[in-house]
Order: sequence, then structure tokens, then C-alpha cells
Amino acid sequence: MDQKLHNFWVYFSFKELCLWGKGQVFATKSIKGKKTMHQETFARKVLAFSESLKHVSIDLPRNYRTVNPFSGAQKNAVNETVTTFYEKYFNDTKPRRLILGSSPARRGTAITGVPFEDEDELKKETGITINNFRVNRASSSFLYDVMGKYGGKRKFYSDFFLSFVCPLGLIKINAKGNEINCNYYENRRLQQELLSFIVNSLRTQIKFGIDTEVCYCIGSGENYKALNKINQKEHFFGSIIPLEHPRYIMQYNSINKDFYMEKYISALSRA
Repeated sequence: MDQKLHNFWVYFSFKELCLWGKGQVFATKSIKGKKTMHQETFARKVLAFSESLKHVSIDLPRNYRTVNPFSGAQKNAVNETVTTFYEKYFNDTKPRRLILGSSPARRGTAITGVPFEDEDELKKETGITINNFRVNRASSSFLYDVMGKYGGKRKFYSDFFLSFVCPLGLIKINAKGNEINCNYYENRRLQQELLSFIVNSLRTQIKFGIDTEVCYCIGSGENYKALNKINQKEHFFGSIIPLEHPRYIMQYNSINKDFYMEKYISALSRA
């Protein structure tokens, strides 16, 4: 394992002493000279993980690189954005089910740190503008419709946590020298170089308080295949339910949007 990547897993920048165990995180807090224990909220666990991602450095094959919003030029704005967002919707200790995309788009979540959120919606939520952010509006629009039908954004986020199999964005330099999006499963060597990072990231996120009975995979093709293979070895989740990617739905099957929305709602409503 790359030394910097190893250091990432031994570094968790909690400001208090934290104890990990059975999916729970506790921190010491001094009250009138006495130390007490209190359970960390889901939001604080997410933010601690985001903070730790600043220190990730992975040696990738030639012409590939990661995009890390937590250590980039706009890291201060990103920190404010993710803090405001997660403290608004995840400031509690209730368990949630995990919904996983493949990896953040280079002009979307790889810029903001908040999965699948639309530029205008995120600015409305936080009051913060992040430059060079261009999310795929078709994808976010579909997910907002799903959230609305589920019972609203607050209800959705009280039951689910959106993330990625690979939590950092990935870029490939093509033959013309242009940067394009790529996925962690694009080729065997890339996937192998990222595997330990992916596995440890999933293991850490499960400790946020994830209900592991079922996981939802956005992308019913290669992302589902790759995630399922990881799960067969690591046994993270009881089952994984594949869901078609919103971009695929809106770009190629928009006439059947209602069908796919019902499929999402039916899957997410599973007891």
C-alpha cells in the first residue's frame, strides 16, 4: 500500500478522543472538570471522514489522477458547504441505508464534496458559491423528483446516505490531452490500485451508522458488478439492489421516467 494512503487510514482528525466500536463513535467532553461520553452525530462522522480525505494520495497508472475537493483550491468553501449541508440533514444519531454511485464527476461532486446535489439547490441550501461546478442537471432533477415522491428531502436524508464506491473523483487524460471523467472500474489495473482505498472507505462509512441489511447501487451495469464482487469478499451488505443511473434514465429513457421513479420508490421503501 502507498505510504501516504496508509497514513490516511491511521489519521482521523477528531478533535476529541474517539472510540470506534460496533458502528458507534463516542467522544470525551469536559463538563465542570468531569469527562463524560456522548455519541457523535452522523453528521460529525461524515465530516471527520471528509476531513481525513484531505490526506489521501494514491499512485495511479499513467494518465489517471484523482480529484479531491477537500484539498483543492476551493477547500475552504467546500468545508463550509459540506458542514452546512450535513449538519442540516444529518445532525442526529439514527441509522441510514447507503446509496452508492461509482465515483464523483470531475465537475460535480468532485468539486463540491456533496453527492448528486444540483448547483442552484446547493447554493440555496448553504448560501455558498463554488466556482467551476457543473452538475448533470438531468441526474439531480430525477433524484429530486424521487426525494419528493418519497416524502421530501428531509425525510429522504433521514433514511438514506448518498455516497460513492470511490469517494474521490477520477480523471483520465485522453489521446488529445483533454481531461475526461472515468470510473474506478475502467480497467483492471486502475481498479486494483484503488481497491484498498475503496474497501477501507466503505468500511469507514459503514461505521457512520449504516444499516447494512441492504445497499443500493446507482448504476445497474459495471458499478453494480464491481461493487457486488467487493461485497462477495468483504460481506459488507446483506444484499445490493441495482438501480439504473439517473443520467441513463433521463438521456436515453426519459419517456419511461415514471416507470423508473416507481422502481426507485419501491426499492427504497423496502422494509
